[in-house]
Amino acid sequence: MYKLFRPILFLIQPEKIHRMTMNLLKFCRGIPMCRTILRWIYSPHTKGLERELFGITFKNPVGLAAGFDKNGDMYNDLANFGFSFIEIGSLTPKPQDGNPQPRCFRLPKDKAIINRMGINNKGARYAANHLVKDKPVRCRVAASITKNASTPNEIAYKDYEKSFAILYDFVDFFVLNVSCPNVKNLTELQDIPTLACIFDHVNTIRRLNDENRPVLLKVSPDIPVSQLEEILDLALINGIDGIVATNTTRSRENLTTSPKVVESIGNGGLSGAPLYERSKAFVRHIHEYTKGVIPIIACGGIMTPEQALEMLDSGASLIEIYTGFIYNGPAYVKRINKYLAKAYARRKQ
Repeated sequence: MYKLFRPILFLIQPEKIHRMTMNLLKFCRGIPMCRTILRWIYSPHTKGLERELFGITFKNPVGLAAGFDKNGDMYNDLANFGFSFIEIGSLTPKPQDGNPQPRCFRLPKDKAIINRMGINNKGARYAANHLVKDKPVRCRVAASITKNASTPNEIAYKDYEKSFAILYDFVDFFVLNVSCPNVKNLTELQDIPTLACIFDHVNTIRRLNDENRPVLLKVSPDIPVSQLEEILDLALINGIDGIVATNTTRSRENLTTSPKVVESIGNGGLSGAPLYERSKAFVRHIHEYTKGVIPIIACGGIMTPEQALEMLDSGASLIEIYTGFIYNGPAYVKRINKYLAKAYARRKQ
């Protein structure tokens, strides 16, 4: 059914249709039984897919990647579509507007999206206040945190420190975003000395708290393997709990969309189907290099249930979707979980 309506929905500018969708979900809050009906239709009823990771129980391996619930005020609504965890943000200490519009573009022929949103968000404190008012009920919540665009890289650690401290008591785990290609010089935070500084300051806050919050690092698919391995060595030494592989890419290789159209869009991170093989290769290499010691959340171009299983088989413990959710519609999480349950059942025979 969604495929019939998708061409009509895709006539509307991506950022506008996103706002419309979020407003519709907010409207549903006031309609008796509406959210219950959404859960009945879209939430998976499969069993045996629970995962224990970082000391946290996930009811299934499918989460929603950062960027969809930018401000952390829609997680309970989005959980009705079957996600076991939702990564909110990315969040910065101070609110920021992001880049000028238009800043999000679809490439339907490639089942892809290019965005240069610039991490627009209302700030970490806004998200923390909402988490207090509306506690997560049916999903785990991760906070993706990063620095403000105006903060120099030399003192970026202070921004991570601030957001980490503000959100510490209200989320289940954190993802350090040092790899978004849509903020100037942000990917330079993946340099080892800078990254080590961020890790040190985040870990200091962890040691001051009674409860330990897992911390993951999100890596870029555009870094060379040698740099990835240096990052993994540093993560293992510093007690980082996991890796999210991967962020969006600057690459425009092997696209079906006309080069003129792609060129007219300009800069931005590409997500969706063209990213899948690169992300899967990263997942496999991380798993092999660390001998499975460091957990991986696979994120990047998972457009079919079969690909979800491939990512898990490649070494991921959990997966995240975003562009696949947009192209496949609200039943996509349920489809993935049903496919996984049947695949695992066949393997036990």
